[in-house]
Amino acid sequence: MSHDLLDPRVKDALEHYGLKAETIGCDPELADTAAFCEHYGYSPGQSANTIIIATRTEEPIYVACLVLATTKLDVNKKVRQLIGVRKLSFATADQTKELTGMLIGGVTVVGLPDIPLYIDSRVMEQEHVIIGGGNRSSKLILKPEELLKLPRVEIIEQLALVRE
Repeated sequence: MSHDLLDPRVKDALEHYGLKAETIGCDPELADTAAFCEHYGYSPGQSANTIIIATRTEEPIYVACLVLATTKLDVNKKVRQLIGVRKLSFATADQTKELTGMLIGGVTVVGLPDIPLYIDSRVMEQEHVIIGGGNRSSKLILKPEELLKLPRVEIIEQLALVRE
């Protein structure tokens, strides 16, 4: 499928960094991971969510984290340790939109501003992963190694915890 469904920033970043990815269209009402996987027949174990974290400081510091849908980002221990601050939280929908230009349900690591990108090592163990397309009407499917072409990437062991 054509990359024309993608957010223009995402399309430009794919080309700029030479990422090989396939575009999947989706109903915007089904963009959230659980609904997407159930409706389109994908496993949550191959779907990865981009989560933006913000420090609770006067000038917030932002980082992006990519974790499998079957895991839960370890914000309170691992991310706090990586950033080196005590107070942080999930960025609000408004902060995420302002920073990335993307809506929740479509946020992706491709086309982000210049912020650190932490990827849970479990993501890299997958044959293919599905990530957002920068909007709620598209997704990308790619080999995890392609993500290493993005700037400021760090693969982190135990960035996320397995959901019970």
